[in-house]
Amino acid sequence: MTKTRGVTEQAVEFIERFEYNDLPEQALAIGRRCILDSLGLFVAGTTESSVAILVEEALATGGREEAMLLGAPGRLVPAASAARVIGTAGHAHDWDDTQVSDDPDHVYGLLTHPSIPAITAALTVAQKLGGVDGKTLMLAFQTGFEVECKISEWMTPDHYLRGHHSSATVGTFGACAAAAKLLGLSGEKLRHALGIAASFAAGIRCNFGTMTKPLHVGRASENGVTAANLAARGFTADPQALDGRWGFLKVLGGGFDEDKAAQGFANPLTIVSPGVSIKPYPSGILTHQAMDAMLKLVTDNDVGPKDIARIDFFAGSNILNPIRYPIAKNHLPAKFSMAALLAMIALYRKAGRQEFTDECVGCDAMQAMQARISVANDPDIEAKGFDKIRSRIELVRKDGSRIVQWADERYRGGPNLPMTDGDLEGKFHACTDGLLDETRQRAVIDAVWALDGLERADTLLDLVQLPVNGAGESRLRAV
Repeated sequence: MTKTRGVTEQAVEFIERFEYNDLPEQALAIGRRCILDSLGLFVAGTTESSVAILVEEALATGGREEAMLLGAPGRLVPAASAARVIGTAGHAHDWDDTQVSDDPDHVYGLLTHPSIPAITAALTVAQKLGGVDGKTLMLAFQTGFEVECKISEWMTPDHYLRGHHSSATVGTFGACAAAAKLLGLSGEKLRHALGIAASFAAGIRCNFGTMTKPLHVGRASENGVTAANLAARGFTADPQALDGRWGFLKVLGGGFDEDKAAQGFANPLTIVSPGVSIKPYPSGILTHQAMDAMLKLVTDNDVGPKDIARIDFFAGSNILNPIRYPIAKNHLPAKFSMAALLAMIALYRKAGRQEFTDECVGCDAMQAMQARISVANDPDIEAKGFDKIRSRIELVRKDGSRIVQWADERYRGGPNLPMTDGDLEGKFHACTDGLLDETRQRAVIDAVWALDGLERADTLLDLVQLPVNGAGESRLRAV
């Protein structure tokens, strides 16, 4: 095994030295896509009760007027408080992008949702600073994205298997790195920021299917901003907190792969290789291939809900352990219930923001269809390993005939089967229809595609504020 410098030291050096000109065009193009996706999810998240409660809490707490409070037009709160609300909104539908790994020994759940903590921290700290241009915002976002993904990639799968939620734990470092980049932290202050973030990093998988799951990402965003702010004021922490016997990687991660870490940050940038997956459905990434397979089965064979006697779903434990709810009564556990997700496709042939509501999931039709769906571990699928997400659907019609559909081992939205820019704009509309008018939707899309030339990129937050009141457009000027 190759001996390498400490991960903390590598992270500090990367954050200090990384510049906009280090970003290849491919990274910039993917970054704009991730940011547009995130902004749509911020809007979609405002409809969630969890976000409304956090808005109420932020208003009750008050504090310095530094950054826009999503869901409370005209109100400004401390940047960290704003980040808690925005980050939670971004993950509220479990629709945000997912890191990709080429490591066949990796567990998919270990891979973080990288964009929301990084862009949330960048936008809120940018507003605190009085505004930044598009290139500066992009650099801060990409810095946080890379730090978050590399730490996630280098950790052993034990972190996830022991019940930690990586988007909560590692997401804290992504937010911290993005905030620290904008605040200009370096040297000891930057080391202390990462040390503070290491003690803040937390989130456990038992809360999947509850309001607290998206709060994990909100807290990661908030805690990353707080860590950078405290370090900027002189607050101290262990300057090597990612490393050593009592460091984050050992205590929470079960160690890390020194050979991978020896390759260093940005060699290559994770956003380019192996890339990022932009999710087509607002549910756990492990479910998407099966949902696409279900959609193909019912459309290719013209199977209506009344034709279905039962549906048998077969997969390995890499899907069945985290997707753990046998029946969902409301929309939060539905994101982690294969019966609910397949029932949604069988009934409506789609699964988006409008279907993931308590009213839809709890209705008689959904409950009856879920009761007809069984989920079982398949020993043959299990024996093939966890390098790919494999599953099979067997649908029995009421006439007794059986249709079998295997899921594509690729996943739609991933680097091997990516969404087009048009598809991504369609997802943005799906997130924001009925919440932003067409003029505002177009303004957000156009601003993001032109992000690197914007003079005041932080005002993207103004464009996704609700209700629509026209704030923000006049401040978005191209250089």
